[in-house]
Formats: sequence, C-alpha cells, structure tokens
Amino acid sequence: MKCRHCQSSLSHIFLDLGGAPPSNYYLSSEQLHSAETYLPLRLYVCHVCWLVQTADYAQASDLFSSDYAYYSSTSKTWLKHAKQYADSITGRLGLNGNSLVVEIASNDGYLLKNFVAAKIPCIGVEPTQGTAHQAELLGIPVINEFFGAETAKKLISNQGRRADLVCANNVYAHVPDINDFTIGLKTCLAESGTITLEFPHLLQLLLNNQFDTVYHEHFSYLSLIAVNTIFKKFGLKIYDVEELSTHGGSIRVYGCHEDDSKEVSKSVLDLIERELGYGLNSLSAYRDFQLKANRIKNDFLYFLIEQRKMGKKIAAYGAAAKGNTLINYAGIKRDLIDFVCDAAMSKQGKFMPGSHIPILQPDAIFQNKPNFVLILPWNISTEVMEQLQDIRAWGGKFFIALPEIKVFE
Repeated sequence: MKCRHCQSSLSHIFLDLGGAPPSNYYLSSEQLHSAETYLPLRLYVCHVCWLVQTADYAQASDLFSSDYAYYSSTSKTWLKHAKQYADSITGRLGLNGNSLVVEIASNDGYLLKNFVAAKIPCIGVEPTQGTAHQAELLGIPVINEFFGAETAKKLISNQGRRADLVCANNVYAHVPDINDFTIGLKTCLAESGTITLEFPHLLQLLLNNQFDTVYHEHFSYLSLIAVNTIFKKFGLKIYDVEELSTHGGSIRVYGCHEDDSKEVSKSVLDLIERELGYGLNSLSAYRDFQLKANRIKNDFLYFLIEQRKMGKKIAAYGAAAKGNTLINYAGIKRDLIDFVCDAAMSKQGKFMPGSHIPILQPDAIFQNKPNFVLILPWNISTEVMEQLQDIRAWGGKFFIALPEIKVFE
C-alpha cells in the first residue's frame, strides 16, 4: 500500500482493530438475514510525511451513499458550535452580501443556514442525497456530488467567481484522495480568500486513547505537521490554527494561497512544536497505542459482564460511528447491551452493524428503565446527560468507556 499523500510505501501499522462492517451501515430487519461485509480496520503511519491513514479497502461512494444516516443537526451542541463559527468568521473576514461562502460536505445545512439568515451568498457541496435535500429545503443551493478538483472547476464556472471562504468541517479526514481534495480547495479559493478546515486532532487521539474514532469513513488521522506538509505541496499555507473541544479535541486551521500576504501566527508554530515534542514525526509515538486500545476494550467488556452477573439492565445512547467501532472491537452483542437509543429518525427502527443491537427512540430508556446508560458519543456526554437526567429517578446511572470506564453517580 502507498501513502495517500506522498506515495511512499507503508509498512508501519499504528493500530489493528480486526475486521468490522462500515460504521454507518445501519441495518433494516430484512438485512439481518443477509451476510454482512466485514473489512479490515487497520491504520498505518507514513514515515515520510507522517500522515496516519486506513488501509485501502472501502470506497467513498459506498460509505457515503444516498441513505447515509448521519445528520449534523441532530446535535444541539454541534448546531451551537456551527452558529458560533459562522458569527466569528463573518466578523473576522468581513463577509457580506457581496461575498461567497462554499462549504464542502454541507450535510443537512446545519452551518450554511446561518449564512443564509445573514444574507451572505453561499453554496454547499454534499454527495449524500438525503442530507442535501434537507439543506435545499432551507434555501441552500447544493451541488450533489463528491468534492475534488473537477467539482471545484465546475463550481467556479457556475458561480462565475471564486469563494472568499471555503470551509470544511470534519470532512478532510473523510476523503480517500486527499491530494485531489486539496487541489480542489485551492482551485475554488479567491486570491485573498481563506480556507478553514476542522478535524479531530491526532495528538488528542493519542493522548486520550480515542481508538473508537477510527472507522472506515475516516481515511486519514491528521496532525498539523501532516496537513502543513500537504498544503505546502499544493501552493497553500496555514496562517492560523485554533484548538477546539469538539469531537474530543479538534483543531481548526486557517489557510490561504502561499503568496498571500497573511502572516503565519505564533499559534501555528507553537502547535507544530508541541507535536514535534510528542514525537509525531517519529515512529516511537505510535508503537504502544495498540496496547492501550486493548486495555480499554478489555476493561469495557469486564464491566459489562460484571453488571450483567448482578442482573443489571444496560442500554446505550447515541448510535454513533465511534460507538460501533467500540462495540464491534469488543465483540458486544445484545446479551450485554439491550438496545441503543438515538434521536435521529434515520436510524430509529434499524440495527447497529455487526452487533445487531436494535436502535430505538429515546423514550425507550424511560419505558425500560435500565440501570446503566452507556453514552457512546462521549464527546457530547454533557448534552446527553442533561437530556436524560430523569433516569436518576429510578437510580439509573450514565457511564462512558473512553478514555477509561467512568460512571457518573
């Protein structure tokens, strides 16, 4: 296998989670009687450009199909984050009715609706039909296809101009051809425009044992070192960076054309220095992560078995992709977790891939009164506990499995 960016041969395995079905392949009751596709879930680290990446087994067109079940607007926390970003970037760049904003992977319009409300022209690029349709209902024009260099050319041809802001939240890690995607970013960016990318930070994955953020839809696991290298290759530069709390620790990079006069901030230099200090440009930083993932998996399994022995009922909340990684790596089935609840109607009535645990409406928690509720999307655990706080009336408790087992009394 070759590195997605620099084409160097890959031989250094960072993490091997065995075989698993794609994390967003939620099953109907009819599909339970058919064979599931299991693909190796394995990460490599490139010893040349330090891009961490999955082994090539899954195609993006298969993973992000028309019935893709993730809708960004399901999370109030994420909607608030999007609104804060829109307000901030509008002020920072001086966006107005003469500007153009392009969002890559615009999903259901969770972000661009804020620019529509502010009467700032915008357009989304979104390959999944269901989410694109929801965005269009909000008055957001959408190009319904995957983004890359050719789509960028089509976009600027149709618009008759390039974008003052190109934003892409939690998509840079999801693209199999990161080079073509980056060329597309540069192609549709105005001469003095800005690119912002948000993605989970590889350093936080390592520091907090976040192995459940590994799934087939995530083709890359990104450090600032690696992204800076990719940007430079294609005539872009990172001029600023912010560290975010979203998704267990993310970063937002601000990019521009390499000949733009924007100065590189101290925050960029400082974060690269921290990454170098942790050793993200050496293989030693990656060697022990498999042992940490195995320990978390074993502790999680032991906890569930012990509670079952005591006759406890266990449910989960949030049929998130990260939850499927954890559950399938641990080999969990319905004998240990009765059901999962999720607010997304697109998932309700279906079953988790691999484990076949049923996905129910949130009310099922109050009907069945489990002793424990496992919060699978631990990154929004505060929001979930606020929504479901009434479980304490029957002595119900919340818990998370990463970065270690933690029961919230």
